Amino acid sequence: MSHGEKAALLERDREWAALASEGKDVERILSFWTDDAKVFPVGLPVVEGKQAIREFVTGSLSIPGFRISWEPAEVVVAPSGDMGYTTGRNHLTMPDASGNLQTDNGRYVTVWRRESDGTWRCLIDIWNGGP
Repeated sequence: MSHGEKAALLERDREWAALASEGKDVERILSFWTDDAKVFPVGLPVVEGKQAIREFVTGSLSIPGFRISWEPAEVVVAPSGDMGYTTGRNHLTMPDASGNLQTDNGRYVTVWRRESDGTWRCLIDIWNGGP
């Protein structure tokens, strides 16, 4: 795949990360997922579809002290140019059982699909804790 397509997907993931770390605009954050996306949060059931993801994101952002950020490290685009994935490190901050803020540093994989309008959107979103 051309370097330009990889760069475009990498920039898309970075744009999403910046928006998510601000944690203010749920609808814009949601616009990065496909309508049929699946999110695989640690220790929770799979979150399927835009409405369920909206509820998940809204609930997460309402947790006092919640913050998420990530940095993509690798991007791969299929030769067909319509699928790709990014991997990297993420940082999730939220209160522990005692109410003290804890930050978990983990890893993620996002699978992306280029939609008919040419926009890359996340189809599969999964992460876990780091070593």
